[in-house]
Amino acid sequence: MGNIYLYYGTGGGKTAASIGLALRSVAHGHRVVVVQFLKHWKETGEYKAAKILGANYEIRQFGRPGWIKSQDGAKKIKVGGFEASLREASEKDKAAAREALAYARKLLAEYPPELLILDEVCLAAYMAIVDTAEVLSLLDKLPENTDVILTGRYAPRKLVERADFVNEIREVKAPKTFVSREGVQY
Repeated sequence: MGNIYLYYGTGGGKTAASIGLALRSVAHGHRVVVVQFLKHWKETGEYKAAKILGANYEIRQFGRPGWIKSQDGAKKIKVGGFEASLREASEKDKAAAREALAYARKLLAEYPPELLILDEVCLAAYMAIVDTAEVLSLLDKLPENTDVILTGRYAPRKLVERADFVNEIREVKAPKTFVSREGVQY
Protein backbone atom coordinates (compact mmCIF):
# COMPACT_ATOMS: atom_id res chain seq x y z
CA MET A 1 0.00 0.00 0.00
CA GLY A 2 1.26 3.49 -0.88
CA ASN A 3 1.82 6.29 1.58
CA ILE A 4 -0.71 8.97 2.50
CA TYR A 5 0.52 12.55 2.87
CA LEU A 6 -1.67 15.24 4.42
CA TYR A 7 -1.17 19.00 4.06
CA TYR A 8 -3.81 20.83 6.07
CA GLY A 9 -4.32 24.03 8.00
CA THR A 10 -5.40 27.63 7.65
CA GLY A 11 -2.17 28.87 6.06
CA GLY A 12 -1.56 29.17 2.35
CA GLY A 13 0.58 26.73 0.39
CA LYS A 14 -1.14 23.37 0.79
CA THR A 15 -1.90 22.96 -2.90
CA ALA A 16 1.48 24.47 -3.80
CA ALA A 17 3.24 21.87 -1.64
CA SER A 18 1.34 19.04 -3.32
CA ILE A 19 2.05 20.42 -6.79
CA GLY A 20 5.74 20.61 -5.87
CA LEU A 21 5.66 16.86 -5.21
CA ALA A 22 3.72 16.38 -8.44
CA LEU A 23 6.42 18.19 -10.40
CA ARG A 24 9.11 16.09 -8.73
CA SER A 25 7.18 12.90 -9.54
CA VAL A 26 6.58 13.84 -13.20
CA ALA A 27 10.30 14.63 -13.57
CA HIS A 28 11.01 11.01 -12.61
CA GLY A 29 8.63 9.75 -15.31
CA HIS A 30 5.77 8.97 -12.92
CA ARG A 31 2.13 9.54 -13.70
CA VAL A 32 0.35 12.11 -11.52
CA VAL A 33 -3.38 12.80 -11.32
CA VAL A 34 -4.76 15.80 -9.44
CA VAL A 35 -8.44 15.64 -8.46
CA GLN A 36 -9.63 19.01 -7.21
CA PHE A 37 -12.66 19.19 -4.93
CA LEU A 38 -14.45 22.56 -4.64
CA LYS A 39 -12.24 24.19 -7.30
CA HIS A 40 -13.38 25.18 -10.78
CA TRP A 41 -11.19 28.09 -11.92
CA LYS A 42 -8.97 27.11 -14.83
CA GLU A 43 -6.59 30.11 -14.66
CA THR A 44 -4.40 28.59 -11.94
CA GLY A 45 -0.83 27.52 -12.56
CA GLU A 46 -1.49 23.94 -11.52
CA TYR A 47 -4.29 23.71 -14.10
CA LYS A 48 -2.34 25.39 -16.90
CA ALA A 49 0.69 23.16 -16.19
CA ALA A 50 -1.10 20.19 -17.76
CA LYS A 51 -0.44 21.60 -21.24
CA ILE A 52 3.27 21.88 -20.48
CA LEU A 53 3.87 18.72 -18.45
CA GLY A 54 2.15 16.41 -20.90
CA ALA A 55 0.67 12.95 -20.57
CA ASN A 56 2.15 12.19 -17.12
CA TYR A 57 0.23 15.05 -15.48
CA GLU A 58 -3.56 15.18 -15.42
CA ILE A 59 -5.78 17.56 -13.49
CA ARG A 60 -9.57 17.34 -13.13
CA GLN A 61 -11.73 19.87 -11.34
CA PHE A 62 -15.02 18.96 -9.68
CA GLY A 63 -15.97 22.26 -8.06
CA ARG A 64 -18.69 24.76 -8.85
CA PRO A 65 -18.39 28.56 -8.99
CA GLY A 66 -18.72 30.50 -5.76
CA TRP A 67 -17.35 30.24 -2.24
CA ILE A 68 -19.24 27.94 0.10
CA LYS A 69 -20.17 28.81 3.68
CA SER A 70 -18.25 27.01 6.37
CA GLN A 71 -19.87 25.72 9.54
CA ASP A 72 -19.40 29.08 11.30
CA GLY A 73 -22.52 30.38 9.51
CA ALA A 74 -20.94 33.58 8.18
CA LYS A 75 -22.56 34.96 5.05
CA LYS A 76 -19.51 36.97 3.97
CA ILE A 77 -15.76 36.83 4.53
CA LYS A 78 -13.20 39.60 4.35
CA VAL A 79 -9.86 38.74 2.79
CA GLY A 80 -7.50 41.69 2.75
CA GLY A 81 -9.02 44.31 0.48
CA PHE A 82 -12.19 42.53 -0.62
CA GLU A 83 -15.34 40.97 0.75
CA ALA A 84 -16.76 37.76 -0.71
CA SER A 85 -20.30 36.46 -0.41
CA LEU A 86 -20.70 32.85 0.60
CA ARG A 87 -23.40 30.38 -0.38
CA GLU A 88 -24.74 27.24 1.25
CA ALA A 89 -23.42 23.91 0.00
CA SER A 90 -26.00 22.47 -2.36
CA GLU A 91 -26.88 19.00 -3.59
CA LYS A 92 -25.03 19.93 -6.80
CA ASP A 93 -21.86 20.55 -4.74
CA LYS A 94 -22.29 17.17 -3.04
CA ALA A 95 -22.93 15.45 -6.38
CA ALA A 96 -19.75 17.02 -7.80
CA ALA A 97 -17.76 15.77 -4.80
CA ARG A 98 -19.21 12.27 -5.19
CA GLU A 99 -18.22 12.41 -8.87
CA ALA A 100 -14.67 13.38 -7.85
CA LEU A 101 -14.43 10.40 -5.48
CA ALA A 102 -15.88 8.08 -8.12
CA TYR A 103 -13.29 9.32 -10.60
CA ALA A 104 -10.47 8.71 -8.12
CA ARG A 105 -11.85 5.24 -7.32
CA LYS A 106 -12.00 4.37 -11.01
CA LEU A 107 -8.42 5.58 -11.53
CA LEU A 108 -7.14 3.43 -8.69
CA ALA A 109 -8.97 0.37 -10.00
CA GLU A 110 -8.18 0.68 -13.71
CA TYR A 111 -4.98 2.65 -14.25
CA PRO A 112 -3.48 3.80 -10.95
CA PRO A 113 -1.06 6.72 -11.07
CA GLU A 114 2.08 6.75 -8.97
CA LEU A 115 0.79 9.92 -7.29
CA LEU A 116 -2.84 10.89 -6.70
CA ILE A 117 -3.59 14.32 -5.23
CA LEU A 118 -7.01 14.88 -3.65
CA ASP A 119 -6.88 18.67 -3.44
CA GLU A 120 -9.30 20.30 -0.96
CA VAL A 121 -10.75 16.93 0.06
CA CYS A 122 -10.18 17.82 3.73
CA LEU A 123 -12.30 20.97 3.54
CA ALA A 124 -14.95 19.12 1.52
CA ALA A 125 -15.09 16.42 4.23
CA TYR A 126 -15.15 18.98 7.06
CA MET A 127 -18.08 20.74 5.41
CA ALA A 128 -19.89 17.38 4.85
CA ILE A 129 -19.85 17.93 1.09
CA VAL A 130 -18.13 14.56 0.87
CA ASP A 131 -18.36 11.77 3.46
CA THR A 132 -15.12 11.22 5.41
CA ALA A 133 -15.94 7.49 5.56
CA GLU A 134 -15.97 7.36 1.74
CA VAL A 135 -12.55 9.06 1.61
CA LEU A 136 -11.22 6.53 4.12
CA SER A 137 -12.69 3.68 2.07
CA LEU A 138 -10.87 4.98 -1.01
CA LEU A 139 -7.61 5.15 0.97
CA ASP A 140 -8.09 1.56 2.16
CA LYS A 141 -8.00 0.41 -1.48
CA LEU A 142 -4.80 2.27 -2.32
CA PRO A 143 -2.54 0.22 -4.62
CA GLU A 144 0.99 -0.55 -3.42
CA ASN A 145 2.65 1.76 -5.95
CA THR A 146 0.34 4.75 -5.50
CA ASP A 147 0.95 7.51 -3.00
CA VAL A 148 -1.85 9.94 -2.16
CA ILE A 149 -1.73 13.55 -1.03
CA LEU A 150 -4.74 15.03 0.79
CA THR A 151 -5.02 18.81 1.12
CA GLY A 152 -7.38 21.36 2.60
CA ARG A 153 -8.31 23.34 5.66
CA TYR A 154 -9.86 21.72 8.73
CA ALA A 155 -8.88 18.10 8.14
CA PRO A 156 -11.23 15.75 10.00
CA ARG A 157 -9.46 13.90 12.82
CA LYS A 158 -9.96 10.53 11.10
CA LEU A 159 -8.00 11.70 8.04
CA VAL A 160 -5.20 13.00 10.26
CA GLU A 161 -5.06 9.64 12.05
CA ARG A 162 -5.11 7.68 8.78
CA ALA A 163 -2.31 9.64 7.04
CA ASP A 164 1.29 8.44 7.24
CA PHE A 165 2.81 11.93 6.97
CA VAL A 166 0.97 14.95 8.36
CA ASN A 167 1.97 18.58 7.91
CA GLU A 168 -0.05 21.41 9.39
CA ILE A 169 0.35 24.67 7.51
CA ARG A 170 -0.61 27.71 9.50
CA GLU A 171 -0.37 31.39 8.78
CA VAL A 172 2.13 33.15 11.00
CA LYS A 173 2.21 36.49 9.22
CA ALA A 174 0.58 38.03 6.12
CA PRO A 175 0.04 41.52 4.68
CA LYS A 176 -3.15 43.32 5.69
CA THR A 177 -4.09 43.82 2.06
CA PHE A 178 -4.98 40.87 -0.15
CA VAL A 179 -2.11 39.53 -2.26
CA SER A 180 -2.92 37.53 -5.36
CA ARG A 181 0.07 37.23 -7.65
CA GLU A 182 -0.08 35.12 -10.80
CA GLY A 183 2.39 32.25 -10.53
CA VAL A 184 2.62 32.49 -6.72
CA GLN A 185 -0.88 32.48 -5.19
CA TYR A 186 -2.52 30.95 -8.24
